[in-house]
Amino acid sequence: MWIMIANLGWIVSAALAVWMLYDWFRTDTSYSEETLTSSREGEIEAVQEHHRV
Repeated sequence: MWIMIANLGWIVSAALAVWMLYDWFRTDTSYSEETLTSSREGEIEAVQEHHRV
């Protein structure tokens, strides 16, 4: 029983690592280096969101 739980933990850990690498690659290819290192908070969200009042 404990071996199955330990193996499940390793599988979840590996899946999270793959997801983090995928998200890192997707973010790196979607945005420029200047945008990613910008100190202006919320710049990406402000450009993408369109609110009607």
